Amino acid sequence: MTQEIADIKQYMQQVGKQARQASRHLAAANTGDKNKALLTIHQKLKEAKSDILAANKIDMQNGHNNNLDAALLDRLELTDERFEGMLQGLKDVSTLPDPIGEVTDMTFRPSGIQLGKMRVPLGVVGMIYESRPNVTLEAASLALKSGNAIILRGGSEAFESNQAIAKCILEGLKEAGLPEHGVQVLQTIDRAAVGELIILTDYVDVIVPRGGKGLIERISKDAKVPVIKHLDGNCHTFIDSDADPEIAVNVSVNAKTHRYGTCNTMETLLVDKAVADSLLPKIAEAIIEADDAMQLRVDAEAKAILKDNAKLSDHLSDANDEDWDTEYLAPILAVKVIDGMDAAIAHINTHGSHHTDVIITDNYTKSQRFIREVDSSSVMINASSRFADGFEYGLGAEIGISTDKIHARGPVGLHGLTSQKWIVYGHGEVRS
Repeated sequence: MTQEIADIKQYMQQVGKQARQASRHLAAANTGDKNKALLTIHQKLKEAKSDILAANKIDMQNGHNNNLDAALLDRLELTDERFEGMLQGLKDVSTLPDPIGEVTDMTFRPSGIQLGKMRVPLGVVGMIYESRPNVTLEAASLALKSGNAIILRGGSEAFESNQAIAKCILEGLKEAGLPEHGVQVLQTIDRAAVGELIILTDYVDVIVPRGGKGLIERISKDAKVPVIKHLDGNCHTFIDSDADPEIAVNVSVNAKTHRYGTCNTMETLLVDKAVADSLLPKIAEAIIEADDAMQLRVDAEAKAILKDNAKLSDHLSDANDEDWDTEYLAPILAVKVIDGMDAAIAHINTHGSHHTDVIITDNYTKSQRFIREVDSSSVMINASSRFADGFEYGLGAEIGISTDKIHARGPVGLHGLTSQKWIVYGHGEVRS
């Protein structure tokens, strides 16, 4: 049940103050204390698994009753496998090197002073996200390990799941001797809380929105606190004329059909016209075989190649201009035959979201040009875009993905939640 809060502004001010106080304690916490807290939370979650999954079932039922779309329901559901993945992610974060206190770039200046850079926490992170209750734990673990306090506002559709997870986090923090307000999951679904959180400049140092494009656009527009974000995941796979056919098929199938409701799912397939006649039918057939619900929105050249294929006849429709700019999060794939590398790079940089883009090729020169010239936060050669993920990148987990050109780009893990400050050692030097 949601907590009735009469004065949202006052409530958020209190949450902010508590987070700021907690952040100072967490910034001073040593690695052992932070890891102890993470492992204690891990144990609390294991003990409460049945309660958390039961809470998730309530959210899922409410989601069905409220006609949530399939992508949101997929993100919302906590299966046994996903729960174990949450626990593993938490353990992984506990084993990661602690970035806080790391000193780099030490050098002496002619004046006699010695200076360098020390890695420090950002302070207080505010996170706003939809569905996916596992994000609650991922974000909390990364914030704690990097010495940050965090304020979490999950979507109303995952309220019961998030509160059940939050209870375990709170118990773990208390038992480990870290400040209980180091992680605060808002106890209200009132949207006014979001509006207050993103303007808490006295208490919050950065906002991370994670969810649909509409949510992120709103946050980016209205926030007074700096934002780490990506708007959408319009990811491409380009099949080059020098592609290995088997790799082209396998990667394309995985990139599109592994999961739909994720920002690293392929939404557009580009095929070099030099190999389109031979490779496109094989790729299209394999994708349809993997998921019979798939609809292919094809340009004129792709249609000409595929239209007489009996296996595909019920799965083809004409693409329009909007399809090249769309993140479907559904069994829909835009398909375009493209005239070589130049056209592929131009298309991706024009229509893509700068999230993750892939080239399938055995040509080293082309692959190197692709990774240099495609302006995305992750660029891949001969691998599925589904690997663009904090866990797969060895970050333990991710708090989000940034397509901005700021200090954090791509999956944002521990280092993305830190900054650096200059440190100076002197021996009595004075400036003349």
